[in-house]
Amino acid sequence: MTSHTTPAGPEAGPAGPRAARRRLIRELLLVAGFFIVYKAGRLLSTDRTGEAFRNAERIWDAERALRLPGEGAVQRLLLHGDALVHTANTYYAVVHFPATALFLIWLYLRRPAHYLWTRRVLAVLTGAALVLHLAFPLAPPRMLEAAQLIDTGQVYGPTVYRAAPDADTLANQFAAMPSLHFGWALMLALGLIAATRTGSPGGKAPSRWRLLWLLHPLLTLLVIVGTANHYWLDAVVAAVLLGLALLVIPRPRASGPGTGPAAYPDADADADADAAVRGLPDRQGAAAAVGAGQ
Repeated sequence: MTSHTTPAGPEAGPAGPRAARRRLIRELLLVAGFFIVYKAGRLLSTDRTGEAFRNAERIWDAERALRLPGEGAVQRLLLHGDALVHTANTYYAVVHFPATALFLIWLYLRRPAHYLWTRRVLAVLTGAALVLHLAFPLAPPRMLEAAQLIDTGQVYGPTVYRAAPDADTLANQFAAMPSLHFGWALMLALGLIAATRTGSPGGKAPSRWRLLWLLHPLLTLLVIVGTANHYWLDAVVAAVLLGLALLVIPRPRASGPGTGPAAYPDADADADADAAVRGLPDRQGAAAAVGAGQ
């Protein structure tokens, strides 16, 4: 049998897995690179201590003018028991990045089109947050004398910050607004609700229980405020930025979960991305998937 009559399947078969691996490596490098740039950018404002505290006083006064509940009300609830406040500190320190990473991995494997949408939304949200962090350095309420709040991380542990902000080379403690803890948690909940709205492959209707994902941003909000790491307005601004990002980035129209490409403005590219992720023997689709979703 000549090369002209050889079936396409055996030749194209290896291309799918290779394309899937290339795409996976590219996505990992893209996400890691964006995170490194973001962390490096945040550190640019670490020496603006005076401005950060002046902004903190303005935010505190603005919240009182708006008659928002004091952050201390939430902290007093946490301080009813050492175990409760320790759990809140652990949630703040441990859940944020792993939960977001697992969320993106699940979308990448099971909902490729929703993964592309979510990655773009998170990139816009995080980029906007970085600009605001640089333009508006803000000391968190745990540092503000007028707030009279406890730094629960330092007192009860665990904490991700050093006691002296100037000595903290791993984090910018004056990047309180907006709260990406809350912004990412809210996108996680909205993304999972959107990605599972089509129900199961067996044809079952989507479960109403999926709305329980909203408990994650709600719990995150109580944690970031109760531990005195953020003001209420930090979460409000994060929600506004996320809303703007959702308006800018078009959402994929739903299709069956894991059964085919979703209808998206870039439908052909997402179809090929879906094929590449699953390692299907489609040479043309796998090649196109390498460049999809940029």
